Amino acid sequence: MPAIPDEEIVQSGLSRPRYLLARWQADRLAVTYADLRESERYAQATAFFLSDLYGPKDFSKRDQDGERIVGKMRALLPARAMAAIQSALHLNRLSHELDAAMAVQLFDEMGLLAIDASSYAEAYRRCGLEARREQIDLVDNLGHELDAVVQKPLVQLALKLAHGPAHIAGLGELQDFLERGVAAFLHMKGADEFLATIRERETRILERIAAREQDPFR
Repeated sequence: MPAIPDEEIVQSGLSRPRYLLARWQADRLAVTYADLRESERYAQATAFFLSDLYGPKDFSKRDQDGERIVGKMRALLPARAMAAIQSALHLNRLSHELDAAMAVQLFDEMGLLAIDASSYAEAYRRCGLEARREQIDLVDNLGHELDAVVQKPLVQLALKLAHGPAHIAGLGELQDFLERGVAAFLHMKGADEFLATIRERETRILERIAAREQDPFR
């Protein structure tokens, strides 16, 4: 990977270790799911995952806003929608914890200046595989829940009505994120194949890393 300008890292809002890790992971995912990125049906959802969930950016304000207002949303959304939101927050916290542990392993414990497939796999193993299995399960389960929830007219209406008030209240980043996510799921017209592809490929990569294969991301 070519040298990354300091200004690019500053603009991301992340520390250098977290930016380098997030950038490497986003680039890896873009290669792993290149076919989905080129699919008319799944391109929008893939772009959402790569930019809004795994992009090399500081999402802390959006995430903090989500944690802060989730209690106030109980009276506005169906129980199933609230359960999906709670699962999303749990997945987000787990992902942050895993990334923080990976950054420590790569740049503190292993003393690296850059990441490649071999060093990433080694750090991945050192951080333990069970939490990664949980992460894959959560992505799959949450994806199916969200696919069902976003089809509900009440959820779509609530999101539409919240657009103006959310921006006025300083929650525009969170609101826009939710709108992009709902639009991506609706565009797929069924997420089963999309989610099954993610589960199968990420599980295969995990098992290759566990087996210490030389190129687990091939």
